[in-house]
Amino acid sequence: MILSIESSCDDSSIAVTDIKTKKLIFHKKISQELQHSQYGGVVPELAARLHVEALPKILEETSEYFDKLKAIAVTNSPGLSVTLMEGVTMAKALATSLELPLIAVNHLKGHIYSLFIEDEEIFPITILLVSGGHTQIIEANSYEDMKIVATTIDDSFGESFDKVSKMMNLGYPGGPIVQEYSLKGDENRFDFPIPLRQSPKIEFSYSGLKNAVRLKIEELNELSTQDIADICASFQKTAVAHIMQKLKKLFKQNPPKNFAIVGGASANIYLRKELESLCKKYNTSLYLSQLKYCSDNAAMIGRVALKQYEKQEFTSIENIDIQTRIKAF
Repeated sequence: MILSIESSCDDSSIAVTDIKTKKLIFHKKISQELQHSQYGGVVPELAARLHVEALPKILEETSEYFDKLKAIAVTNSPGLSVTLMEGVTMAKALATSLELPLIAVNHLKGHIYSLFIEDEEIFPITILLVSGGHTQIIEANSYEDMKIVATTIDDSFGESFDKVSKMMNLGYPGGPIVQEYSLKGDENRFDFPIPLRQSPKIEFSYSGLKNAVRLKIEELNELSTQDIADICASFQKTAVAHIMQKLKKLFKQNPPKNFAIVGGASANIYLRKELESLCKKYNTSLYLSQLKYCSDNAAMIGRVALKQYEKQEFTSIENIDIQTRIKAF
């Protein structure tokens, strides 16, 4: 078994995965959304303190598996440095005390492997990764062969939802809140500009759309409940339309056999429906992570760790490092 730890942002999570069967033996996550909601976003120092409280509590529940563990896995990049440190510190202590090898896991590769929890890998596959910090298209031919072919030049898809929610004091995280308001809104009331509409490049940008929403909020001044719902619906429609325009260019050039969407923002139902239609048009198989594995979790870290264990990709306790950003896999 492999014990995996995730603390890249504001979710404290630990999992235990069986090496032979790939079955998830234990998985628990403690979210910090409530504590950060009053600030409209994640406060790194607060997140780190909450990890110090939550991770040991979860770890206590896994003690019965300690004598069966073969390795300790932990997210070491990318993420917030102060929160990554909490997970890595725990992993180093466990690896030392239990005399087990240490596996350093790329968080983004973890999101990709959220598709394969308790299951076999599917390659080649084209992946849209949308989260609070990333909006990327990744061509994955195998575990070793993954390449980012498109990314955002500023804000991410998920981040834009958080910021729009914050502009109207709706709370955090913005994704599910904006989606909920959108259900009661008129998505055609406000004609927000689709970013990079005339650009032939396959890349993303959300700063301009975010600014357009800000200006509309200022123009309306005092917002009614219906105004808020209409802004959310119109924004969501445009944010998704931007992604779909770029994906349609990609599919037109070279339709993928397999396509997937991963990351916390992949739980957006509007986006999922649009992707289902696109994949159906091109006879592309669409793969989706279970909703409970879309946001950050240790189960996906453990699934990557199975592959790294197989390949004996271990990191020494002295050499494991923390990276807040990565440019490639």
